[in-house]
Amino acid sequence: MNLDGYLQERQRFQWHVPSHFNMGTAIFEQNRPQATALMDVQEDLSVRPYTFGELHTLANRLGNLLRHLGIGAADRVGIFLSQSVELAVAHLAVYQIGAVAVPLFTLFGDDALSYRLNDAGVRVLIADGDEWPRLKAMRARWTGVERVIATRVTHADGPDLVPWQQIAEASPELVPQASAADDAAVIIYTSGTTGAPKGALHAHRLLLGHLPGVVMPHQHFPQAADMMWTPADWAWIGGLFDVLLPSLYLGVPVVAFRGGKFDPATAMDLLRRLPIRNVFFPPTALRILRNYIDCALPGIALRTLASGGEPLGEDLWDWIGRVFRVVPAEFYGQTEANLLIGNAPDLFAPQRASMGLPMHGHELVLLNEAGVAVGDGETGEICVQLPDPVAFLGYWNQTAATQAKTRGGVIHTGDLARRDAAGFFYFVGRTDDVINSSGYRIGPTEIEQVLLTHPAVSMVAVIGKPDAVRGEIVKAFIVPRDSDLPGREQLSRDLQDLVRNRLGRYEYPREIEYVAALPTTATGKIQRSVLRQAERAKETS
Repeated sequence: MNLDGYLQERQRFQWHVPSHFNMGTAIFEQNRPQATALMDVQEDLSVRPYTFGELHTLANRLGNLLRHLGIGAADRVGIFLSQSVELAVAHLAVYQIGAVAVPLFTLFGDDALSYRLNDAGVRVLIADGDEWPRLKAMRARWTGVERVIATRVTHADGPDLVPWQQIAEASPELVPQASAADDAAVIIYTSGTTGAPKGALHAHRLLLGHLPGVVMPHQHFPQAADMMWTPADWAWIGGLFDVLLPSLYLGVPVVAFRGGKFDPATAMDLLRRLPIRNVFFPPTALRILRNYIDCALPGIALRTLASGGEPLGEDLWDWIGRVFRVVPAEFYGQTEANLLIGNAPDLFAPQRASMGLPMHGHELVLLNEAGVAVGDGETGEICVQLPDPVAFLGYWNQTAATQAKTRGGVIHTGDLARRDAAGFFYFVGRTDDVINSSGYRIGPTEIEQVLLTHPAVSMVAVIGKPDAVRGEIVKAFIVPRDSDLPGREQLSRDLQDLVRNRLGRYEYPREIEYVAALPTTATGKIQRSVLRQAERAKETS
């Protein structure tokens, strides 16, 4: 294993975060107006390219319209749009005037959307006009929203609705806000796996902090002819700051595809039609693609493939190499501090099942429950030394939660990992996902990865089920590839033997339940907490 290139770059690396920095302004200052910035793909796969100059004019006009509506520095603007040129323009306009963007997932239900609008104190909401009838019906639930700017509508339906076309009447010249790098820029809500979602407030410096975590997995990104795409929604930190904004800052065209629910056939067609060279695929999307195709297709020529959110596992690793002919680069981060650990295939050989090495500029430590650093091979909580450019400013209006998250001068991620002697990190599980069985502390992730290698298994979640003797036993919920799967008793024995043989006798699932689907968050992460609560409810009923 040769880590010389990584170590030399890491030693030379220095942060360059100026005292004043505005994400929107910087993206336009970095790039030539005539260069291609965005490929806006419609549902029929027709493409409209946009230059940086065109985006700049649209963002200036929208910024002036927002100011006309009374939006100023630090006011919150909700962005309830799918991948599109309008979404990109909305973010750039909001940042330029010093307001705070609140990205909102288009699949949010009424309660989820209203909670975030009210919690963030959003004054103006930018939304798809097709959603207006629904939005209008829930307007009475919003405590602060004054206007809705709606795309794809031609006339105002009452005083609340402002058609997107009105930006054409605004001036194309804008005097941007002189933002400090530490000024608030965006509130991104956590997935809400436990309790109410919290708004992670980030500063303009967040964009600069993300650059190492984009450049390294995508192998000295950008290279000539690079073009980026992700099926991940731009409402989440992964889509917005792993893909859209850093790519634009670095001058790489980004594909925007408002295709709705992820469809493997459409995804492969998109990769064939457009010269996409760089992708960020969440593991869930890769598993769906794996069930659709198992060989390389002509016309697809990826240079890099990055993935994050949960470990890929050996089965996906091999499939990616076979189908896309690239070495996948896994990375790790969370909403409060993103792109902290990752792989850089052109600097070092990624280790299977590893999260990678610390990205340049980030100092990480593994702490035990007493707050003491653990040694190599031991399990501890991943903690981020402060200050750090990707670190959030705090939870919106939640001082106590912020203090708990940042106690001791570090961000406590709540994720457990171990580190080997070479410095590679290996994900073990969430602190609240750890299974305590007969004195053993067992992380679910490794068990899930082993179970996913069996050809009959499509998806899996592992939890600890209460047990009177062992405290907890390992229970696995399996989504089979074949819904009419015969011989489930034998399959269960095979799966138990697989874990016994691969991991150890104390880790095998003593109970297996076959289900049609698993509960997930809006970002596609499996909600083990929902499964645990259901098991505990059975015990008390």
